[in-house]
Amino acid sequence: MRILNLGCGTKVSEHPNVVNIDWSIYLRVKKNPVLRRVAPLLINGERLNGFKTIPANILVHNLAKGIPFPADSVDVVYHSHLLEHLDRDIAKHFLLEIKRVLRPGGILRIVVPDFERFAKDYVHHLSVCENDKGEAGKHDEYISAMISQCVRREAHGTSHQKPFRRFIENTLLGDARRRGETHQWMYDRINLSWLLIGLGYKNPVVQQYNVSLISDWNKYMLDTDLHGNEYKTDSFYMEAQK
Repeated sequence: MRILNLGCGTKVSEHPNVVNIDWSIYLRVKKNPVLRRVAPLLINGERLNGFKTIPANILVHNLAKGIPFPADSVDVVYHSHLLEHLDRDIAKHFLLEIKRVLRPGGILRIVVPDFERFAKDYVHHLSVCENDKGEAGKHDEYISAMISQCVRREAHGTSHQKPFRRFIENTLLGDARRRGETHQWMYDRINLSWLLIGLGYKNPVVQQYNVSLISDWNKYMLDTDLHGNEYKTDSFYMEAQK
């Protein structure tokens, strides 16, 4: 079985069946021997620790140029918290490119932030605030869960840096949208299913983090941590077939 883990970041599977693919700036730096040496001078703290622990089994590739596999050659394509970062037209092309490389009957597994859950939590907290005025100070947290990553201008990591480093990073790397950090759309079980069917996928179904049509899914540890717990909480899981 061949599984593609697209836009993997540092969440990779070491299983030999999995090909982890990403194009982040940290991966490109780590693959370059010169930049790898100077990286500790440019990044610090938790980001430096994350950089040092990036696994070696990642294919550095820009997915904007397509998926580097032949048609009908892949059993499973997986991506987590990636689709929402793409403009809607680009997302359609991306999903069609995935369908190209999937073999007939192959499975696409998508993980995205659960907009339905955020919306339900927001509506519930309205009622809470009506009954307890002291809760009003927490209400922006529920709005933030839905829209903060759609509207923020500065990258999250950069916003926590000292002024000079912050200036350099913003100058060299640009704002959050340019870096691909912002959410361009949000998905739930209705609109994602409709999108997949419209693109020719079959049988879209909602799953759980530890339940899948993919045989022995949990052994790949892409949706779980080392202890078998859900890796990205507040996520929504859907699978469909080519």
